[in-house]
Amino acid sequence: MTVRTIRPYRASDRSAVSDICVKTGDSGANAEGVYRHDSLLGDIYAIPYVERHPDLAFVIDDGAGRAIGYVIATDDTESFNRWFHDEWWPSVRDVYAGDEAEERDAVMLAGAERIGTVPVEYAAEYPAHLHIDILPEGQGGGLGRALIEAMEAELRRRGVPGLHFVASSRNENALGFYDRLGFTRLPSAPGSQAFGRRFD
Repeated sequence: MTVRTIRPYRASDRSAVSDICVKTGDSGANAEGVYRHDSLLGDIYAIPYVERHPDLAFVIDDGAGRAIGYVIATDDTESFNRWFHDEWWPSVRDVYAGDEAEERDAVMLAGAERIGTVPVEYAAEYPAHLHIDILPEGQGGGLGRALIEAMEAELRRRGVPGLHFVASSRNENALGFYDRLGFTRLPSAPGSQAFGRRFD
């Protein structure tokens, strides 16, 4: 019987992390084909995290070395966002030149351009933030909870006082999951739901 485990991210997981991001990127559903380049979601919401903080990334291993879920984070949202704006996004932006012709792409690209230009309202009280995505084959059995617990343990070890993240308000399964884990719902923009947890 294959045993799935939680383990630290490895550089060889990079393409799997991007793939998981796309295949869960439409409020938990598969977002392949939604944008002109499937790599867009990963280049905004996944790969920059493992590039800057490979030590703040954990994956679900399917038992054969393949990642089928992940949690990725930064322990300093404002610093990460400045780096994203100044270094990461300029390094990949040209891949998506011209994609603004499609409305969905334009909205996503405009959002990427804003990262690091405006303060994050939750960052002062909850300076860390994370993203968690799990393929359907990795869901259930407590693995999502184990991912969150692994990340929280590392953030606590580093002395980070709080963690936040934002989910789509359409992803009811995810919202229920975060409620069950005891996260606090935070004031949120329409279409989204932010959650936070203090560690002190």
